[in-house]
Amino acid sequence: MAADLRIGLVGARGHVGGELVRLLENHPRMKVAWAATRSGGGQRVGHVVLEEMTPEDAAHRDVDAVVLALPNGQAASWVSALDASGRAPVVVDLSADMRFTDTWVYGLPELNREKVRGARRISNPGCYATGMQLGLAPLRELLAETPHVFGVSGYSGAGTTPSDKNDPEKLKDNLMPYSLVDHTHEREVTRHLGHPIHFMPHVASHFRGITLTISTVLRRGLTADELHELFSDAYRNEPLVQVVKDTPWVSRAAGRHDVTVGGFTADAARGRAVVVVTLDNLLKGAATQALQNLNLALGVDELTGIPLHGPTTVG
Repeated sequence: MAADLRIGLVGARGHVGGELVRLLENHPRMKVAWAATRSGGGQRVGHVVLEEMTPEDAAHRDVDAVVLALPNGQAASWVSALDASGRAPVVVDLSADMRFTDTWVYGLPELNREKVRGARRISNPGCYATGMQLGLAPLRELLAETPHVFGVSGYSGAGTTPSDKNDPEKLKDNLMPYSLVDHTHEREVTRHLGHPIHFMPHVASHFRGITLTISTVLRRGLTADELHELFSDAYRNEPLVQVVKDTPWVSRAAGRHDVTVGGFTADAARGRAVVVVTLDNLLKGAATQALQNLNLALGVDELTGIPLHGPTTVG
């Protein structure tokens, strides 16, 4: 079947934008109709040629959906121009800008699928927030205290603008804590999970992949086997959530389109439970999830264009 759904992409030069281009180039129903950039027109990302254009220019280009893969704080002008044009394509925003806005659907399909289906304005969850919510959702009704989450991300999560958090020399043999109170993803998970969390993010010297170690106290004690069974039942029909007994390694997450949940450890007598989650921050933490949301919004099978077996070649 020839591609018949046209996608506009803003921010293709970033790490996530590049991953999304690669996914869309292999999608049987979708194609990138244009990729906007503020500078550097004529450069290529994959087979896509970047075009210099303003939000107003883009708003008058006919597409079925627009994906905004921009840094935080830059979505508003593009959304405003699209709204003013009267064309009303589906918009998927990958930044944090719309995750706290009630008029936008929060696009975590495993927990919010029916609201995403057919939606016109979708906020893509954050990478850490995706893993935290999938690692906590089956326990939500059992939580007795505020969960504590220790997170470590590869430095691609810091974007392409130079900083200490994406400087390989400064990260060599290092683990860099940051934003240890009131991180955006802490507020995001608290809002959408409906339960407060304490989140302590760190960045490490690997390029991609996230590890989250979640520690919490439950209203009733569960054994490790009972935790494994609870999560297995919750995600039995979710192809992009893999539940394992062993502790997942972040080195195995790179290039994978799913989340792995495992490492279940328990002190049933005191009600304590520990869960470990790994995922590729650029894929299920961003681009793969955006494609899930595009598929659902545009009436395509949710997993179309998403490889399900093993890692893909990473860029």
